[in-house]
Amino acid sequence: MAYVLHIMVNVIIVLICIYTVRHYIFTLNRLVGRQRHPYVDVDTTEWPTVAVLVAAHNEEQVIAHSIQALLNVDYPQERLEIIVVNDRSKDRTAEIVDDFVARFPGRIRPYHRKDGKPGKAAALKEAAETIHNKDIILVFDADYIPGRGLIKQLVAPFFDPEIGLVMGRVVPVNTGRNLLTRLLDMERSGGYQVDQQARMNMGLVPQFGGTVGGVRKTALDDIGGWHDDTLAEDTDMTYRALLKGWKTVYQNRSECYEEVPETWPARMRQIMRWAKGHNQAFYRYAPSVLSNRNVRFTERLDALLLLGVYAMSPILLVGWIAAVILFYIGDSHLFGLLFLITYATLGNFAAFFEMGSATYLDGTHRRIHLLPLNCLNFLISMFSISRATFGLMMPNNTFKWDKTPRYRNANFMLG
Repeated sequence: MAYVLHIMVNVIIVLICIYTVRHYIFTLNRLVGRQRHPYVDVDTTEWPTVAVLVAAHNEEQVIAHSIQALLNVDYPQERLEIIVVNDRSKDRTAEIVDDFVARFPGRIRPYHRKDGKPGKAAALKEAAETIHNKDIILVFDADYIPGRGLIKQLVAPFFDPEIGLVMGRVVPVNTGRNLLTRLLDMERSGGYQVDQQARMNMGLVPQFGGTVGGVRKTALDDIGGWHDDTLAEDTDMTYRALLKGWKTVYQNRSECYEEVPETWPARMRQIMRWAKGHNQAFYRYAPSVLSNRNVRFTERLDALLLLGVYAMSPILLVGWIAAVILFYIGDSHLFGLLFLITYATLGNFAAFFEMGSATYLDGTHRRIHLLPLNCLNFLISMFSISRATFGLMMPNNTFKWDKTPRYRNANFMLG
């Protein structure tokens, strides 16, 4: 037993060190490396035709803000179609959407979905099948508020024929509500301002997100459209596009604003859904990514590490348990201590260095005093992700879409 535990802890230490180095490489690249923003200067051109899908399920609190913001964007009206995908809502969402349709004829098309398979991916799949003669499809969640110039910024990279997917930056709009929203703001900052932009700089694999993103219609058809049997349709699409030879672009300056969870139970349900969907993608695509010789080695390596992100939490938990067992049976407990020391000093600091650097790059230095409190966020996330991952291994496991609650009220004012 001790021999097996030694091997297990050694392997986990190696994995931790790999992810630690990855954090440092991304952060240092973002701080001192050459930054790539190749499409930000595109402003005047013959813009392609665009369909914007707004996914909405019981969104009466926020849908009006999103639609109004889209009506105000700086994009040729005759080349822009707004499609609100009302997915089986039981509140006033349909009524609000229809009111906008009546007040702005020809600019908004409702897609009222009465039945069918639940989940965002299934709704998008059905709605996309009704889109014809459009070059680009953009996707927004109902709580997202795009700025006036966002559509052009997201569309600009598609003038490069190799680009299949484009992703913008997500910025929390309810940061000041409580400690959790402030911690999630730092976490989002590290993920987008550092991780995503570093991947863009280094020619790796930026991850396409399920909102504030766009897909070329021909690329969507090439990869088979949205798959409705996954909880992470964005990750699923990222890897199908990669395996088909399409590139993904991240636009760090293309910001859109979202609500993050304001309660810990909502946060736990959200990250458990992400973990299930992401690990499902790992099982599906890791072998294909590893064996695909048409993708550069550095891209394959980055893609595999990105796929493994949510697997690391249960691996860490198993490592801690193995280290404690080794310590108490008195058999070469140095391995257990080495594991704990390696993670506590290098792993945590690397992630904190990333978030601290993102805070510096954002120019919001006052947030830095909250950095140590992210240990709480990390521990809760680790146990939630582990629970979700182990749940995937249970027989008769079913996928359930848990919608993130909305907190905004009708008095919210657009900036």
